[in-house]
Amino acid sequence: TLQVENVKLLDRYANRKAANGTLYLTATHLIYVDASAEVRKETWILHHHIATVEKLPLTTSGYPLLIHCKNFHVAHFVLGQERDCHDVFTSLLKLSQPVKPEELYAFSYNPKMSKENREIGWKLIDLKLDYQRMGIPNDYWEITDVNKDYEVCSTYPPELVVPRAASRAVVMGSSRFRSRGRIPVLSYFEWCVLQAALCRCSQPLAGFSARCPEDEHMLQAIREANPGSPFMYVVDTRPKLNAMANRAAGKGYENEDHYENIRFKFIGIENIHVMRNSLQKLLEVCETKSPSMSDFLTGLENSGWLRHIKAVMDAGVFLAKAVREEKVSVLVHCSDGWDRTAQVCSLAGLLLDPFYRTFKGFMVLIEKEWIAMGHKFSHRCGHLDGDPKEVSPVFTQFVDCVWQLMQQFPCSFEFNERFLLEIHDHVYSCQFGNFLGTCHKEREDLKIFEKTHSLWPFLLQRKQELRNPLYRGFTAYKELQPNTLPFSFQFWCGMYNRFDKGMHPKQCVLDHLLSCMSQKMKLEDNASELE
Repeated sequence: TLQVENVKLLDRYANRKAANGTLYLTATHLIYVDASAEVRKETWILHHHIATVEKLPLTTSGYPLLIHCKNFHVAHFVLGQERDCHDVFTSLLKLSQPVKPEELYAFSYNPKMSKENREIGWKLIDLKLDYQRMGIPNDYWEITDVNKDYEVCSTYPPELVVPRAASRAVVMGSSRFRSRGRIPVLSYFEWCVLQAALCRCSQPLAGFSARCPEDEHMLQAIREANPGSPFMYVVDTRPKLNAMANRAAGKGYENEDHYENIRFKFIGIENIHVMRNSLQKLLEVCETKSPSMSDFLTGLENSGWLRHIKAVMDAGVFLAKAVREEKVSVLVHCSDGWDRTAQVCSLAGLLLDPFYRTFKGFMVLIEKEWIAMGHKFSHRCGHLDGDPKEVSPVFTQFVDCVWQLMQQFPCSFEFNERFLLEIHDHVYSCQFGNFLGTCHKEREDLKIFEKTHSLWPFLLQRKQELRNPLYRGFTAYKELQPNTLPFSFQFWCGMYNRFDKGMHPKQCVLDHLLSCMSQKMKLEDNASELE
């Protein structure tokens, strides 16, 4: 353990004197112990949470070290000696950017749990049960193990839900015509309302004129699995210009002349690079020291962040309305079908189905649409030292969209804001195995299920503090229809400025409500005992 004395920790919001204390570097955490506080105060930063470490120019008070974290914590230390500053800097660079997956925290994290309980934790979420809940298998849809050896697609799970009318030859043929073999598969099935389905895939390898009979049969099978509708939507979530550029590279989008009874629609959500730059601009605004309200709002607008959140929400709303109101099946894709497609399919599920707004349901939704379907958490979250251009806040945007819905529908979610923040933290923490790797096959190869723990049972143990005291129950709200006009979207201070204590009210409303609920339950128990 590296230990450095007389380290200052600056607080950009409080005008009081900087804290003075000791900095410790352990195998997993940076720990700062404030010696100047009346009560022992510790700041813990997980190495995996560190996004960047910067040595700033020498000041009169010492050698500054600025740490930006992936959970939006910013720590500004000042060390007395250049040698100490350099040692901490180089150590943190190494510790925050592991090279091999085996170096990730999840493989050494040991919460003193029996092997049986760890295995039970991994079995807590069973996607087959979710499909059964939707009424699958049925006359039109089946669960197939055609991908059990990853022959169809290496980034899909072994079991997929496909139309019963699609033969093995059709599935295999379609996989050769879809980018990375990511064929159309079922995401959500509206069994109670005329068989409308939400499906997802990757872009076709269509170029300007190529076609594939098996892929055409696959889409026909999806459309015919909803006999009440004469057509189906095919939605491309990319801006049209981007999709056309992909055409020139032999990829692109479906030609309506080749597919019977499809209606094609573009819903433009920008790519991972635009989103990464947008978040960077947003964080620069958040870190401005004492901005005027006018400067802050201008910076927020110029970052484009809320505009992108609105674009994702608009797409989710379109999918949900098509399925529920028009009773039409929808096939949605972006380029590879693991970023924007995951965002909009999971959002549509959340809008359509109150089950996904419960603790267990939200976990199922993330497992189904993000983890099982191959969102590249390892690359997008920068878990390992790799290409910085692959890092992008795709999952952060989804979590932001969920929070926006919670602001508009405060009584329709079983969980509160803290639950979202806990999940967001652990996507980056690498403490649990759920979000490691890029797909199911990779997690199997890494032996995630044998060597690491699942996050979900740990969150369920803390239900009491993570629940929404305003929740009205499963049946209170069926479908959510959010307002997506620009003024409906709010800046989420609790996420992006969460660690800036000076920005938050002295008393948290959520804590007050949870405390009132707890008091009420105690009084009810006392009353029943007196009876």
